[in-house]
Amino acid sequence: MTKRSIKGQKLPVRKLMNATLKLFTRQPSKRYNAKQVIKKLQIKNSKTSVDEALLKLSQSGKITHIKDDKYKLNKEFAPDVSGPAEVYDGYVDQIRSGAAYIIIEGKEGEDVYVPAKKLKHALDGDFVRVEITRRYGKKIEGQVIKVLKRITEQFIGDLQQSKNIAFVVPDNRMVDFDVFIHPKDIGIAQDGDKVLVRITDWPDRPGKNPSGKIIKVLDATDTHAVMMDSILINHGFDTLFSNVVLQEAKKLPHQITDEEIRSRLDMRAVPTITIDPATARDFDDALSYRILENGRTEVGIHIADVTHYVKPGTALDREALRRSTSVYLVDRVAPMLPEVLSNELCSLRPDEDSLTFSAIFQFDKRNKIVKRWFGKTVIHSIRRFSYEEAQSVLDQQDGDHYEMLSALDGIAKFLRKKRYKEGSIAFETRELEFELDENNHPIAIHTKIRKDTHLLVEDLMLLANREVATFIAKKSEREIPFVYRVHDQPDEEKLMEYSLFLKELGFNFDVQSPAQIRKSFNRLSEAARENEVLAFAEPFAVRTMAKAIYTTDNIGHFGLGFEYYTHFTSPIRRYADVLVHRLLEKNLKGTYRTSKAELEAQCKHISNQEKKAQEAERESIKFKQVEYISSHIGETFDGIISGMIDRGFFVSLQESGVDGLVQFADLMEAFVVSENRMHATSKRSNKSFKIGDQVQVRVVGANINDMEVDLELVE
Repeated sequence: MTKRSIKGQKLPVRKLMNATLKLFTRQPSKRYNAKQVIKKLQIKNSKTSVDEALLKLSQSGKITHIKDDKYKLNKEFAPDVSGPAEVYDGYVDQIRSGAAYIIIEGKEGEDVYVPAKKLKHALDGDFVRVEITRRYGKKIEGQVIKVLKRITEQFIGDLQQSKNIAFVVPDNRMVDFDVFIHPKDIGIAQDGDKVLVRITDWPDRPGKNPSGKIIKVLDATDTHAVMMDSILINHGFDTLFSNVVLQEAKKLPHQITDEEIRSRLDMRAVPTITIDPATARDFDDALSYRILENGRTEVGIHIADVTHYVKPGTALDREALRRSTSVYLVDRVAPMLPEVLSNELCSLRPDEDSLTFSAIFQFDKRNKIVKRWFGKTVIHSIRRFSYEEAQSVLDQQDGDHYEMLSALDGIAKFLRKKRYKEGSIAFETRELEFELDENNHPIAIHTKIRKDTHLLVEDLMLLANREVATFIAKKSEREIPFVYRVHDQPDEEKLMEYSLFLKELGFNFDVQSPAQIRKSFNRLSEAARENEVLAFAEPFAVRTMAKAIYTTDNIGHFGLGFEYYTHFTSPIRRYADVLVHRLLEKNLKGTYRTSKAELEAQCKHISNQEKKAQEAERESIKFKQVEYISSHIGETFDGIISGMIDRGFFVSLQESGVDGLVQFADLMEAFVVSENRMHATSKRSNKSFKIGDQVQVRVVGANINDMEVDLELVE
């Protein structure tokens, strides 16, 4: 008999005893008295009748009387967990308390809770084997029995040294151990120094500390640099390359041989340019343009040929896979590849011959693609444009390579219009740009403006990625294992919540079908250009979406509306693209199939690393925002209410995007937050607040270490 079927009933003795025993069995560690049993089962029996049932169950030995009229389940009748162990593999998602949930692949909604003391030194992002120890209701608890793959091998902390022993105490609050340092591994570090330590030996049993080696002494007075390094390291990204990797990179040839050029399509005579951010040093894509003799337009999308230098099985390749992505913090980059590759050998610098892997398309006069070609090439970039420089040429309709830029812009706009018509969603998320002083302290925060030149490059890269994926998918009737970039449909429940949220703001969001959902997103994007509150609400759409991932199982890309999609265009900073280049090259020469299981394992690792990189990038932005606003204590700003919790509401400052908390306690009234977290209403007056309200606030405090900002409402 279930709780649902007995709710509100007065049970006869036998049914009452059965229901009570089941309650104790579901919660074997809990203690209940008669009143608590009535409340839990939601029955109408009297306290006397339940006391009678508890006594009979106790006399039968099934439950045991403790004290204060409370009982607990007899151990002999606890759920049997002595059978075959229930074991799964998954990723650690650590929470602030130090405990964690283990995310099991293919078992969504069945995350396993593991207390901090049962993590076996596993940390956030690690891949572990977990054993289920008990299930109660929908909750699952377990213990880590083995760490299969560690993400974090380095830590920043303080060296504590005595005559015979030395330890590094990690700064990361989630780390529950110190790192033992052997005297020979201390180097020049001294007691009290802030250091970077690499783990050399993990313990094989609980209670034992890992051992490590100090690889760098940090300047503890430079809190900014220490924090940025900590953000990288705490998310599993090393700040330095090993000597083995650096030496291997150093030995790579810098000269392109005539033999290598003869083996490729020579595109050096075709006008080719790069368009990148003004501060970029790694140029991994270039564009060529020319009118052919037959009147067609040829557009070449040329991508740095990383696979020419990074070969499978090398230390460089293993390290690139381990990192899987470059990480872009506010003021620095933690590259996937050593600088000699990312900024020199593979970078498509102007006035140099460069080795590339190209996707070349011929367009007719209606901008329809009539021919495609993929292959290894050699190019010679004649001009490096920043986005701003290229935009200036387009705006003035004059300047270096105006004809080329104008033609590429026209093609990109045609492709974009076609893409939206076929179901692409026009997501516009706010991207912040920081102005830093000579000490890397933020002195201004701006919203990045996406210009036509940004969209020009984006649409041509989307074209190359889609066409490469389509080529592989349709090459053979039998599946060719490949790396696809997929994006599932939005979560129905989250989408419904979001549509109700938008309804509160006066916008009707249609969720009747995937096609209507796409149209609604695009209508919202258009409306947000004119409505400041909707512009604030638009980025929340991302929360309804599934995360785009890499996988061998193609389900299409919902957001782009593409049946086939991959990542081919950024191998300097994404390992997925390196895999795509290798698989494409082999399938241009014939039909090549690799192990789908091995490729899928790599895809999972890369997707997980991408998630970690995004978290690190967001944390660096948050840190710099709080650092910026700490110089503006006492100042007043306009903002929009962006979230609600029981003790207050969050306000997003309009200029800087800084988020801070206004506490209800400071408003001198008690407020009740609605169940959907959209409203807060005063218990005493008619005053209320809702998400999307525009308010004026004063900054009263900023805690840089905890990345928290305190605000007060300006009446």
